[in-house]
Amino acid sequence: MRTTSEPTSIVTLQQHIIEQQREHPTATGEFSWLLSGITLATEIIQAQVRRAGLLSAAVLGETGTRNVQGEMVQKLDVIANKTICSCLGYRNVGIMVSEEDDEPTIVKEGTRTRKYIVLFDPLDGSSNIDVNVSIGTIFSILQRRDDVKDDDVMAHILQPGCQQLAAGYVVYGSSTVLAYTTGEGVHMFTLDPSIGAYVLSRENVRMPHTGKEYSVNEAYRDTFPDAIQRYLQWVKTAEAGKYSMRYIGSFVADFHRTLLRGGVFLYPPTKSAPGGKLRLMYEANPMAFLAEQAGGAATDGKQRILDKAPKALHERTPLVIGSKAEVDRVLSFWQG
Repeated sequence: MRTTSEPTSIVTLQQHIIEQQREHPTATGEFSWLLSGITLATEIIQAQVRRAGLLSAAVLGETGTRNVQGEMVQKLDVIANKTICSCLGYRNVGIMVSEEDDEPTIVKEGTRTRKYIVLFDPLDGSSNIDVNVSIGTIFSILQRRDDVKDDDVMAHILQPGCQQLAAGYVVYGSSTVLAYTTGEGVHMFTLDPSIGAYVLSRENVRMPHTGKEYSVNEAYRDTFPDAIQRYLQWVKTAEAGKYSMRYIGSFVADFHRTLLRGGVFLYPPTKSAPGGKLRLMYEANPMAFLAEQAGGAATDGKQRILDKAPKALHERTPLVIGSKAEVDRVLSFWQG
């Protein structure tokens, strides 16, 4: 006689969002509808990313232009950007802000009912497309401010990260994984291509409090602040226990590893970029929200990332993010 256990129930991302919505009796379903638009966009993007592996000329290579950040635009950057905008255009989004665009996109129709603002990096790490390194999409959701006029667009957008309603990322790698938070923990889903849906793989993810891995581009070490250089020297000592250095060069992939395994990711200021390199609104804020919801921490070396009041759309920031104890360790050198 053979005994079998009960099959494990499958929970899709849409089911998970609906369940969370039921815990809020006043929810109208608009926010869930918005999140479903983001997931649809990422499913389309991952299909295009996989086409790049076939050396498809339609999706692989540069366009020959540079974006507002001064970076070469990849064909997949354009595809990802257009895909997200198309999928969000009919989902009560009033303002869309992309890292790839000079200015925000304003949706005029039904302005008063379009209360959400979505900021996104459509394809983080796109310079790694042609070498098959994991890349990703990062998103952040804000709500229009009640105390600001509708036409004062920048006042609606330039809110500190602590005002985010939700944030998340998708990493396109050996599998496609989406992690998101609405301020009630971090939940992770893996795209099952056989059913075309994101399936719950980890609920209430907790970042390890410590971790013997650090992630930084040490090629720029000599241009980092002296305190960071001392920290990088310390992690290699017997006293530290000899940390391992793990650096992919795709922020989504580096953060995803840090979230699951612990450790710390550093992108400190350099002599050529004293204000930091990562974008506050599209990269640092959403990842800081996820890190804190998972028990981690994020700082620019002087203050909590989520407390920073942005002054410009494409503002950059230094970033130290990861396990709480490891971030505190970096700060002990930086602020000591």
